[in-house]
Amino acid sequence: MLGSASPLAAGMHRYNKASPMRILHVIPSMNLADGGPINWTICVSRELAKLGHVSEVATIDDPAAPWVASSDVVVHALGPGNKLGISRKVGPWIAQNHRGYDFVVLHTIFEHCCYAAWREMRRDKNRLVTFVHGFLDPYFNRAYPLKKIKKYLFWPWAIYPQLRDAAVTLFTTEEERILARQSFRPYRCNERVIAYGITKPQYDREKVLQAFHSAVPEVEGRPFLLYLSRIHPKKGVDLLIQAFAKVYADCPEYKLVIAGPDQVGIVAGLKELAQSHGVADRIIWPGMLNGDVKWGAFEACQAFTLPSHQENFGQVVAEAMSCSKPVLISNKVNIYQEVASSGGGIVENDDLEGTNKAFSRFKALSEPEVAAMGRAALSCFHEKFELEQSAKDFIRVLEEAAKSR
Repeated sequence: MLGSASPLAAGMHRYNKASPMRILHVIPSMNLADGGPINWTICVSRELAKLGHVSEVATIDDPAAPWVASSDVVVHALGPGNKLGISRKVGPWIAQNHRGYDFVVLHTIFEHCCYAAWREMRRDKNRLVTFVHGFLDPYFNRAYPLKKIKKYLFWPWAIYPQLRDAAVTLFTTEEERILARQSFRPYRCNERVIAYGITKPQYDREKVLQAFHSAVPEVEGRPFLLYLSRIHPKKGVDLLIQAFAKVYADCPEYKLVIAGPDQVGIVAGLKELAQSHGVADRIIWPGMLNGDVKWGAFEACQAFTLPSHQENFGQVVAEAMSCSKPVLISNKVNIYQEVASSGGGIVENDDLEGTNKAFSRFKALSEPEVAAMGRAALSCFHEKFELEQSAKDFIRVLEEAAKSR
């Protein structure tokens, strides 16, 4: 659903607990291929609607983008942005409309659209919320030292003020909150950790399995491990290939499905790696999976795996657990403690030795043990990662901020 001008902007909205909360999310795009923050924004907006609250989104998408037209959340598409991700429409639109919302939530602090929103709201800071989404993890400074220098140039005057001035800054895990303090100086913000999660859609299991097997017929009737995420260097996909080649060398019936968009052009090199390890014919690359096909992939796999070097939350991990699937993850996925303590998965280091260990430990399990791990994963999902609790936590924090102002 596309909105060109906010119906809320006629005058300053003053929230009281008896009235619906009105929230504007600022994020570069509503394209789900761009990662977890978009998916959370869409899903939590739906959940909040059930509680009577109103959510809208401002992006720099082209208004003609298909994900804008098909959205069931009101999208103010203020693009298209230029090659640097800048749209000059954002600042004026925020200046004209932000007082129609109780809070404006900035989801990508290193993107120009969030800087533009902060700049227009400097005199109305008590309506500003910053959601970090793992972007302050020190991993990025180690992995991309040149980008670190660039970020340091922008930090004091464009990035840090978005945290410093916000009524509240949100984190999804205690681990993320602690790590964020290590990346840049100065650093000061009003920190809050909220629950984070997903809503598992209701579906017919046989229907989604059929959709998946129609899309990926190579694995029908065969056991396989599933990776489903962006294909990016930080995700450790190279570790998956090497560990699979070693641990499952004597299990030719086993396949590895690596599903996701190749955003930075590394799939060709990964396929060469698979070829050199003799498993190219056992690895399936179906691209990005959505809807019934995605849920069919979760239902069909033996286990889900994500040996990531950095993962603020890992929504796909929660999605796999909601399907009663064991998860084989690294200890750089920030929900690893919940996974390990629940018994719903296996956690090891984010290196080749750790990935080998995770695969070997899973391979050694009996069928009843695998089933028990899947049941523990589902229990952990219900207790920790359902979106309903995330939505309630989100609103609770905003209500506290509204009361304090």
